[in-house]
Amino acid sequence: MSSSFLDRICSRARADAAKARARVPLAELIDEPAPPAPSFAGALGAHPGVALIAECKMRSPSAGTLRDPYDPVGLAHAFEGAGAAALSCLTNGHYFGGSLEDLEAVAQAVEIPVLRKDFIVDEYQIWEARAAGAAAVLLIAAALSDTELTHLVKVCESASIEPLVEVHDAGEMTRAHAGGARVIGINNRDLHDFSVDPSRALGLAADRPAGVRLVAESGVESPEAVEQLRHAGFDAVLVGTALVRERDPDPLARALIRAGGAQ
Repeated sequence: MSSSFLDRICSRARADAAKARARVPLAELIDEPAPPAPSFAGALGAHPGVALIAECKMRSPSAGTLRDPYDPVGLAHAFEGAGAAALSCLTNGHYFGGSLEDLEAVAQAVEIPVLRKDFIVDEYQIWEARAAGAAAVLLIAAALSDTELTHLVKVCESASIEPLVEVHDAGEMTRAHAGGARVIGINNRDLHDFSVDPSRALGLAADRPAGVRLVAESGVESPEAVEQLRHAGFDAVLVGTALVRERDPDPLARALIRAGGAQ
């Protein structure tokens, strides 16, 4: 695979994790008391139809700055008030303007589960998420070998945190399930060239393994799109850019939830 955004950001994530580990050893981080977190998968399953995972993010490499000023806690309150089943919080600073401090503040401010969305390549990042109050972390199949994916899923179990394993094709979905994933997200965005194919999630829905909760990610911007996903059998949709760009995200969030039949 040639050098790409995914390669570069994962390389930086490994370096950042190594620096953090040098400041606070892993054993010390594991021993830190962690606040209790509600079940991520349970929250998705508690909502009939397509549940909404609303995302807090300042910017993205493809779209630039999405919200200025950026108030992740304010957004989190708005999303929770609109009826979101869970939240996603970007913690990558270099490319997305996020931080672990954002995650911790959001997790403390709401009662619904919060996903740490980042490029997780080291078990240290999972324990960081746990210490910050996250209920779940994103694991990207394209960024991990089979051995790494299986190992990180097991670390999640040890840390009492749930993995959302992201895939882009049928092969990755098979790998995710074999690695122990019980919540799988299909990302419509190609992380190598940033192109978005809204039909990817719909096309892969039939390959869903039994017993897995299915989440659609990226490029979902309208109630009509959510309705299509509902008919395809999805359990949840993760929406970031479309919501964050809204001056008042409440009406769109409620419209997406209604379209999913979750309200």
